[in-house]
Amino acid sequence: MTEDVHAEDGGSPVAAAVLPLPLEFEALYLSNQEAFHSYALLYLGSNDAAEDAVHRAFLEILRHWDALLEESNLQQQTWAILRRVVISQALGTFRTRLMLLRSEIGLYQAMGSLPPRQFDAIVMRHVLHCDTGKISWYMGVTPSTVDYHCRKAKERLELAVASYIKIGGDLE
Repeated sequence: MTEDVHAEDGGSPVAAAVLPLPLEFEALYLSNQEAFHSYALLYLGSNDAAEDAVHRAFLEILRHWDALLEESNLQQQTWAILRRVVISQALGTFRTRLMLLRSEIGLYQAMGSLPPRQFDAIVMRHVLHCDTGKISWYMGVTPSTVDYHCRKAKERLELAVASYIKIGGDLE
């Protein structure tokens, strides 16, 4: 069990066994990695979070590579994937932090316990003040589905903190 895991040249055989990636994908990676990282760092605030988001975005791009090649604007589509990954990661981080906050009425805990789509929709609409079109693009659903998720989230929140929110009132 004490075998030398290094190749004769001193390198790792695992590192030498790189999966064959499409040449065009490698070119896209090399030409966009720095810009993707800068964008992710701006929104996520830490180098580790930005690296994780860019890594996940490129895995997603690779997973859909053949379909993306058929798109009329590959660059636009890959940036859309990055934006979705970054937004998703930022919302996940926000949910975690929200659950740690204290509230007399339990609103933060109630928000943190919403189903993922309801949480995303309600936070994007009422905290980030995004319009329905932007939310529907991010979530990949129709505007009426965004409205449905917001309505259901608001109903759940009203039930969770019923004694503090007037029925029919606004969450803002």
